[in-house]
Amino acid sequence: MHTSTENILDVTLLEPKQKHPQIFIQYDKLLAGESFIIHNDHDPKPLYYQLIAERGNHFHWEYLMKGPEFWDVAITKHLSGNLEATLGQIATSDLRKAKVFKKFGLDFCCGGKKTLSQACSEKGIDILEVTYQLENQDEENDKIELDYDNWNLTFLVDFIVNRHHQYLLRELPELEIMASKVVRVHGSRHPVVIEIAKLQQEMKDELLTHMVKEERILFPYIVALNNSSSDDSSLHASHFGTIQNPINMMEMEHEFVGEHLAQIKSLTNSYTPPLDACSTFKMWFLSLKEMNADLQIHIHLENNILFPKAIELEKIRMN
Repeated sequence: MHTSTENILDVTLLEPKQKHPQIFIQYDKLLAGESFIIHNDHDPKPLYYQLIAERGNHFHWEYLMKGPEFWDVAITKHLSGNLEATLGQIATSDLRKAKVFKKFGLDFCCGGKKTLSQACSEKGIDILEVTYQLENQDEENDKIELDYDNWNLTFLVDFIVNRHHQYLLRELPELEIMASKVVRVHGSRHPVVIEIAKLQQEMKDELLTHMVKEERILFPYIVALNNSSSDDSSLHASHFGTIQNPINMMEMEHEFVGEHLAQIKSLTNSYTPPLDACSTFKMWFLSLKEMNADLQIHIHLENNILFPKAIELEKIRMN
């Protein structure tokens, strides 16, 4: 076997029975995003199907030269197994990976429909570094006990209301009190807090009406769907048409909240208080940071798990 500095595997120098085993050895050495080139004296198409059968469809196959004397094929191992997986799908399959997204500032809740490659490109982030960390999460130290994706929808709705809605109902008034005090005491020296308080108030107003609509309209309908059978005629009389309509509205409002969270994080320098900050100032920024973390999980549970499953369930019930 001969491998050049350009990572070319010249299999013309090997006996036929050695070719595929050596190619597999070379492939298995690749890290996500890396590639090598096979140089052969015939079309290696049978190898393509063997790779799919034995390693899965987790690679890109590209002909660089197609005969008549030699064939060169570049084989690249996919990033995270699937380049088209969205941030929401990745976080849903393993919530540990959400910690990596948070570290790199990748929005997996409101921006959960973007693919990993798209999100990294827009942020100017090295996708190889993100993928490496996604693939090397410590499964013991970062074990997640809650398997949200397999929860009954009625239970998930109840969890969202009692865990995340109640959290916001409790924390938003406290945040308003702290913001008012900080603006009054520190606004002249740190005028940025005025803008932060304004964004926080807009977000509070949006969230309070948003949660009412969910608890009075959307969530009861999802619970009814989940508890009904396919011949339940009452579901066909919904005044909002299909469930996609209120979900579209909820997701738009999630986008509004997500944009405000991003602005607040930027204006607070990732929740870093100034050196002359008083205890209330520090507590305000810490509370904003905690609310941001809670809302990321909250919106993720709705956008990426509850809403898609409710849409599919409605289709089943209406058939």
